Amino acid sequence: MSDIESLKSENQKLREYISLISSEIEFNDRVHEIKQNFKDSPDLERIIVPILDRINKIKSEKSSLATELNLN
Repeated sequence: MSDIESLKSENQKLREYISLISSEIEFNDRVHEIKQNFKDSPDLERIIVPILDRINKIKSEKSSLATELNLN
């Protein structure tokens, strides 16, 4: 792989990493809002569990990229 291709690949991975950080923040904010708006609702867990699952997947993807990019 040429240096330019390597830099392009690294740049793409960094952009993906940044996107994952942004998504994680947005999902965490959304969970916080839902908890505030549905705090007395029996449906709270049903609503937030899929979002929390997605946050965990994002964290896993982010961790993999961080390791690949030597960000740890």
